[in-house]
Amino acid sequence: MIELDFNNILYAVLGPVHSISDGELNNTIANNAHICAEIQEERQQGKHPWMDLAERGIEDILGLARSKAKRWENFLVLGIGGSALGTRTLLEALKPPFYNLLPAKERNGYPRLFVLDNIDSDETQALFKLINPQKTLFNVVSKSGETTETIASLLITLKLLKKHLGKKYTQNLIVTTDKDNGFLRRLVNKEGYLSFETPKGVEGRYSVLSPVALLPAAFIGIDIKRLLQGASILDQYIQKTAADKNPAYISALINFIFDTQKHKNILVIMPYSVKLKAFAEWFRQLYPESLGKRYNIDNKEVFAGPTVLNALGVTDQHSQIQLYNEGPNNKLIVFIEVEKDKDDMVIPASVKDDSALFLAGHSLHQLMLAEKSATEYALVKSRRPNYTIRLKELSEETIGALLYFWQLNTVYAGKLYRVNPYGQPGVDAGKRATFGLMGRKGFEKEIADISDTLTKDKHWIMRI
Repeated sequence: MIELDFNNILYAVLGPVHSISDGELNNTIANNAHICAEIQEERQQGKHPWMDLAERGIEDILGLARSKAKRWENFLVLGIGGSALGTRTLLEALKPPFYNLLPAKERNGYPRLFVLDNIDSDETQALFKLINPQKTLFNVVSKSGETTETIASLLITLKLLKKHLGKKYTQNLIVTTDKDNGFLRRLVNKEGYLSFETPKGVEGRYSVLSPVALLPAAFIGIDIKRLLQGASILDQYIQKTAADKNPAYISALINFIFDTQKHKNILVIMPYSVKLKAFAEWFRQLYPESLGKRYNIDNKEVFAGPTVLNALGVTDQHSQIQLYNEGPNNKLIVFIEVEKDKDDMVIPASVKDDSALFLAGHSLHQLMLAEKSATEYALVKSRRPNYTIRLKELSEETIGALLYFWQLNTVYAGKLYRVNPYGQPGVDAGKRATFGLMGRKGFEKEIADISDTLTKDKHWIMRI
């Protein structure tokens, strides 16, 4: 289902300086193997509840989707960060590109799926003009139930729905939030909206295999049982596997070594499939928000964590690869390759010119894989470390496994960096400042602090 090829980080391939030897890697794997057992023990103590999401019941989601999905023209998610990126990942990976442009018949009667994950006025107005609110099911998603951007979008949505539907507007809303706390839960209790619960102890960036993303996925016909089965297969494999054969642990260790010992503090995730572009953006939240911490678990100031960049093959061979090949050698590049494309296209012999005719008879996917291998070759020649994650195909099982793999990798990395892979104090500081700037009671101190901190010298404000 998933294969990992670590050859291009080794001394035998890259030579000295920018590599790691077999012996060094094997010793480091053995010396840190205890963290695999620690995490399993902590899991038994309930410290990693996201790991058990694949085994939770989903009949409530499936029942609602079976009975209601095809009555809607649109399904619109209002959320941000972990409340949106997982949904976009599943949509793009498991549905055809341009899914929302397909006629209803080619979508098998399922609704179009939109994700509004910003508060940009142009985007919000354009989307709300595009959809018919009477034929749209709005899913408001926030773990805390207090997310400023999501609440702002909800308030605009409520005005729109009440205008078009009157007292029946509640039929067009589903809320996914905390079971007990937060503004959204209080609103659900007051207004009687249909709701789903975000699982206790599972933070947004680890919530893709929960109702947060499974509900929208089910409404567009994605087989969420198979998605969870893929995650479960990987989970069971990891539990039965020794540390030196555990790819999630070893890849976390490799990422850590290159960041902290080999001066490669930039981690590039580069899928060779446009259908995994949103996945790379999901990962770009998961790793930095989990590992980018000022203090470690001993409360020592460490400023830990790699910088994550996302690229797309082959598009970024014509932009970023120039930097990766000849710029600073401060990056570890992770390719994601898909072996099979069930909708592959053969390139025809449309012209009689040797400059183009060599392509005839090959498929676009063959060309894609050739370009990935060529990029890999060029990076190795330039002594740039990289490794490949290879998926057999894009399916619910492989995507479920891939998502679980990287979440587990992140928790292993937290152990290696000795930071808490949960929580996001750097994000919370900005949230509190926003509350103050927008006049929320109880945050007056933040307003004063912002004024003191952001003092402006007019000399350095220039106008054209």
